[in-house]
Amino acid sequence: MATNNTTVPHPEIPVDIGVSLLTLIEAALIIAGMIVLGRLMRRFILRKSKETTLTWIINEDTADIIFRMFVLGGIIWALYLLGIMSYEIWNTTVGNIAFAIGFFYFAYLIAKKSKDYMIASSGKEARPDVMVKAKVFYYIFLTVAFFLALNFAGVSGELSAVLAAIGITGIVLGFAAQTVVSNFVSGVFMYFDKPLSIGDQVQIGELEGVVEDIRILSTRIRAWDGTLIRIPNEKLFNSNIVNFMRYPVRRVDVDMGISYSADAEKAIRIIKDVLDGIPLVLAEPEPLVYVNELSDSAVMIAIRAWAPSEKWFDVRTRIIRDVKKALDEAGIEIPFPQRVNWFANELRVKVEESGEREERA
Repeated sequence: MATNNTTVPHPEIPVDIGVSLLTLIEAALIIAGMIVLGRLMRRFILRKSKETTLTWIINEDTADIIFRMFVLGGIIWALYLLGIMSYEIWNTTVGNIAFAIGFFYFAYLIAKKSKDYMIASSGKEARPDVMVKAKVFYYIFLTVAFFLALNFAGVSGELSAVLAAIGITGIVLGFAAQTVVSNFVSGVFMYFDKPLSIGDQVQIGELEGVVEDIRILSTRIRAWDGTLIRIPNEKLFNSNIVNFMRYPVRRVDVDMGISYSADAEKAIRIIKDVLDGIPLVLAEPEPLVYVNELSDSAVMIAIRAWAPSEKWFDVRTRIIRDVKKALDEAGIEIPFPQRVNWFANELRVKVEESGEREERA
């Protein structure tokens, strides 16, 4: 009887998985070495930040960014060594995608740091103007970094299609959000025009108040009654803006009437003496007091005095109060409106004595 010595082949278990133990150790050493180098570089930058005046670029934030770059670079290097970065995905490699993501991430950190520095270094006065500039720089920087990252990712062939799609989407969104776009553009134009600053007392059309905040799409005004008014930048840009705080001094205009029987020259001398006694009334430009108009009921005297812009209201109220008091003490009448009525026919008035009315009763 024949014996069948044919053996059935068994599937072999693969022993080599493509990565040797030595390669794993080498990759781990690379990551550890880059972490150590990153820490050393971070300490070096922190030490230099205390010795230099360029703290806007050599500081703790910069040290953290450099440390992250070393760590991420070590991880990518180790993955390349292990062969993982060579895998193909969507006509590109994992390495290209990882590099593009890392590039965009650090571009975001740099853009954010630059924006924060521009805003922080502007100070309180220039902050509203620099705010718009910083945001425009931030978004433009990120947009450029995004398209560069797409190129690094190996999708430059599809970049034209992406740009075309973005262009079409932009047109559609532009028609759908015309108000938003116009407000944004107006906000950019206002940055160059610089009509307002936070804290200014302004009049915009029929609205008056203090500027609380200037944003990329709208401006917020706190009215005199304490209410908040939000004005779209498009409307603000096309409105007549009166800025009461633009210049350091502002003129106080007061018109006051005296009776026709009063001595106008004496009243002018009294008013000038009152102005000389108010410390916040500026000597230069010199205050003006003169007869301005002969109205129906009074001789109108114009008072024109200059005061610091932030003290304008206080100076105006004090001028009115002190001038009224000084004219009253001098016996100069401030008349109320008077009218003389003429009748075509003579009026006859019958007056009866109280005693006669009692007798008739």
